[in-house]
Amino acid sequence: MTTTIDLVSYEDALASYDPVMGLEVHVELGTKTKMFCGCSTELGAEPNSQTCPTCLGMPGSLPVVNATGVESAIRIGLALNCEIAEWCRFARKNYFYPDMPKNFQTSQYDEPIAFNGYLDVQLEDGETFRVEIERAHMEEDTGKSMHVGGATGRIHGASHSLLDYNRAGIPLIEIVTKPIEGAGERAPEVAKAYVRELREVIKALGVSEARMEMGQMRCDVNLSLRPHGREKFGTRSETKNVNSLRSVERAARFEIQRHAAVLNSGGTIIQETRHFHEDTGSTTSGRVKEEAEDYRYFPEPDLVPVAPTREWVEEIRSGLPELPLVRRNRLREEWGISGTEMQAILNAGALETIVATIDAGADAGSARKWWMGELARSANESGKTLDELAITPEQVARVSKLVSSGDLNDKLARQVIEGVLAGEGTPDEVVDKRGLKVVSDEGALTTAVEEAIAGNPGIADKIRGGKVAAAGALVGAVMKATRGQADAARVKELILEKLGVSEG
Repeated sequence: MTTTIDLVSYEDALASYDPVMGLEVHVELGTKTKMFCGCSTELGAEPNSQTCPTCLGMPGSLPVVNATGVESAIRIGLALNCEIAEWCRFARKNYFYPDMPKNFQTSQYDEPIAFNGYLDVQLEDGETFRVEIERAHMEEDTGKSMHVGGATGRIHGASHSLLDYNRAGIPLIEIVTKPIEGAGERAPEVAKAYVRELREVIKALGVSEARMEMGQMRCDVNLSLRPHGREKFGTRSETKNVNSLRSVERAARFEIQRHAAVLNSGGTIIQETRHFHEDTGSTTSGRVKEEAEDYRYFPEPDLVPVAPTREWVEEIRSGLPELPLVRRNRLREEWGISGTEMQAILNAGALETIVATIDAGADAGSARKWWMGELARSANESGKTLDELAITPEQVARVSKLVSSGDLNDKLARQVIEGVLAGEGTPDEVVDKRGLKVVSDEGALTTAVEEAIAGNPGIADKIRGGKVAAAGALVGAVMKATRGQADAARVKELILEKLGVSEG
């Protein structure tokens, strides 16, 4: 029977306890075949159609290590500043569960391929927090269970379960942090920032798409509390398979409040796995958490040890791409923006679209202005992300070029973007259909200026008298007459010329 505990406030929890976290992230590698056999890893196939005696655990079948999986593990380890083992081996992690057809998982135990690293992450205010990495090791994924007949899709209450072993044996890298201490009230934010940065690293390496919503990257959030001033860690809970950045943060926050409530009431924290519920932001009990000895690890007798040569490791290191944090800092300096401005770009999910727009020919300032201004507003109003808008970086770059060439001003450019988003065609097609080019005919501009002066004699007299700022009213009149299609700076120059007044 589950006892309901009223949560304490987050502030009260932090007033008495220090949170300690451990994050375990599973990354599904994007290899073409499974970790220990030649079965395809392609998504969407008929259930159980991508299986063989090896990944089904049939007697007499023998595994063979996927070389690309090993290389991907080394790439990840190097990117996380880890040491790469000169010699390591696989182990059998023994447990029974229906989606594990062999009744053991081929994993690594005390001899991981990568260990003792770190990842620097940036928080919302630009502060950098270092998360130390305990290990990154190779293993295989389980199959997929579908629980049928219940209301929640979980095994409790289901009438029966279906098993699809297509995923069984897909290569995984499990990345385990050392205990994360010292984050205090920012612990949930640190957890989210770490998983976000790790996802960006994985994507930059090209070893996985790391799409959390598709299960290609999953996070287990381990959390415990200890009273202020005490060194010994408290008992931890493990919230399993959290699959979004927001949920990682919410799960950590909820568990801090739940642990504090249990401890304050004189209760004892149970070491267990827990399930996170997206709809409520809460967790519920799963099963009592096993210790390592419960899995009866022993070396895998059917696989030879993995011993990457130092030459191969260094060759892989030399081929690593520029990592996300380094790249962001470089771009920030090149663009001349603050850390806060860069964080706003990241929060909006605009970095890659801005970079693509610059690559397509726009200057950095213009690319940022359109994506973080007009287009961000449009995305917000339509409930879409920036990359879901019906406009490409190349089209935004074209709008930017039309502005810099003087064919458009900002007001007309906004109308062009509006037309592209509405499906009216390319920027040039929208300009032609709507007749939006800036009026560059000097004769037509001169006529409009003369009419504005004649229609506003009082303002013209003020300008002649030295009040140059009053020219703004005449500029406005000309812009209105030309439907906003004049170059405001050129209009002002013509007004002052006609009135015999210099800007200075």
